[in-house]
Amino acid sequence: MRLNKYIAHYSTYSRREADKAVQDGYVRVNGEIETNPATQVQEGRDIVYVSGKQVSPSSKYTVIVYNKPKGELVTKSDPKGRRTIYDTLHKDFRHFIPVGRLDYASEGLLLLTDASHVATALMESDLERIYKIKIKGEVTTEMEDAMLKGLYLEDASAGAHSHSKIKSMEFKPFIGYKIQKNQPNYSILKVALSEGKNRELRRFFAHFGAEVVDLKRLSFAEIELNNLPTGKTRFLSRSEYSALYKFLKQEKKQVKQKDNYIEE
Repeated sequence: MRLNKYIAHYSTYSRREADKAVQDGYVRVNGEIETNPATQVQEGRDIVYVSGKQVSPSSKYTVIVYNKPKGELVTKSDPKGRRTIYDTLHKDFRHFIPVGRLDYASEGLLLLTDASHVATALMESDLERIYKIKIKGEVTTEMEDAMLKGLYLEDASAGAHSHSKIKSMEFKPFIGYKIQKNQPNYSILKVALSEGKNRELRRFFAHFGAEVVDLKRLSFAEIELNNLPTGKTRFLSRSEYSALYKFLKQEKKQVKQKDNYIEE
């Protein structure tokens, strides 16, 4: 496994922070300073220290569910002084890493964890995410066709953040959808996706001239928001941890197989 990936997997460092720590000379591998983030290290054999603290695999991690309200950014700080999730979260969770993002105007289930490798595995997974959305206008047959078959747009800037550098986008077929209300002035749907990043839903419906006015994430894989009050947190239940453990075990197996294939 690459050194930067190893550090990000088994510490609270992001991949970018791991790169910088290595390049700045704060990382030792088997007692020697290592400045190349791409250096290969082997779990269980090589000993890695970052700033004098050993980084090693651990089976212990914590995941919490946060019911994010509208009007909070999923970031540590904001240059404009807008409220972030860390202004609300208890101080015990200030170092927790969010699993993906919900934009400023969106709400609902947000997972956070103290283990970078857990956050990365969940973010990069195709686990089902369910959202409840309200759009201006009707749900058209063109929308339904695209939800079923997927869609590729050379220009997906409509519905994107004004500072986004991502223009083209491929939308995978939705896992499923249910139209709860379909009216000329507004419509309400529940949709299930295997991704949900880069304002995917806002971009998707904006392509058809429909603005998403409300967006709430209801679940992420086995983990559901249920009746958790807005702005509150909870720990995962035993069954939720069990499902997550099984997923991570399978993910680890696949990563190891991939790393062995690359080395060969």
